[in-house]
Amino acid sequence: MASIKQNPPALPVALPDFRNLGFCLRTLVFANLMGLAAALVRTSSLPGLWQEVLSIASVLQPLVLASLLVLYACNPLLGSLPYRQGVAAVLVLETGITALLWMFNRYLFGAENVAGLGHWCLLSLMASGSLLVYFNLRSRALSPALTEARLQALQARIRPHFLFNSLNAVLALIRDDPRRAETALEDMADLFRVLMADNRQLVPLDDELALCRKYLDLEKLRLGHRLRVVWDTTHQPEGVMIPPLVLQPLLENAVYYGIEPSEAGGEILIKIGTWGDQARITLTNPYCEGAAHHASNHMAIDNIRERLALHFDYEASLSSKIENGQYRVDILLPCRK
Repeated sequence: MASIKQNPPALPVALPDFRNLGFCLRTLVFANLMGLAAALVRTSSLPGLWQEVLSIASVLQPLVLASLLVLYACNPLLGSLPYRQGVAAVLVLETGITALLWMFNRYLFGAENVAGLGHWCLLSLMASGSLLVYFNLRSRALSPALTEARLQALQARIRPHFLFNSLNAVLALIRDDPRRAETALEDMADLFRVLMADNRQLVPLDDELALCRKYLDLEKLRLGHRLRVVWDTTHQPEGVMIPPLVLQPLLENAVYYGIEPSEAGGEILIKIGTWGDQARITLTNPYCEGAAHHASNHMAIDNIRERLALHFDYEASLSSKIENGQYRVDILLPCRK
């Protein structure tokens, strides 16, 4: 029988994902700000500032772009190393790239027009070290361990009313359909095992969808024909990884705010496909304007948005809107396996 870890260990510190769009953008911004600061220090006149900026950019931009390309190519290897060894490997790579570009510039422009190799390497190591420290601190600040309180609050909201309703539905089935009641109890056990487990690592999208199907099967026990679910997964990309408990809270909101208030019920549409080079998950449910909406709905949306940003930075997004009497949530995720 699977067990639940009550006190999961803290996640190890890791290097940033060098293939992440957020890393590339932040690195470019940081490097160019450093170049601008150096230009301001080296000249006191406004007319000479532009020339100084161009002069620094001619050296800085090739170095930054070459570094991003090399780190992108070496990302799987660097990610497999322990943190300290990974940091050392990154600094060695940066030193090597800097030395190669220095020799290339010396060949083109001559030794008298190129600063010393030691000067270049020192600046490169300082910039690389500063960026690694920044991403380390950012990772700690956005660590799931620090946002775990919000996740626990979300889980606490899910458990009480859902547990009560599900148990009542199972009790009603025990005498008439014991096999179905047993299946429902197994689904409940699987669902709560995930809710209570360590939810800080990515899981396959298929696992999250399987959990959602079990949740909806449990809700159908009490809602019956009022709850209609349509799955459109024909164009689902393979191997997509997703933070756990992203879709299930959205489906619970769809049931609680869109299906339950209506006597006729309604339809929930879950569509999974691609949008460019990203995976796209769309969830649509009826919007009952007269129903009482609570802040917990926004708490779930904000929690999911934060966890997407934590794992994928700028490469993932969540948006929601009300259109033609339907509440729609769109999630974009990278298709990286």
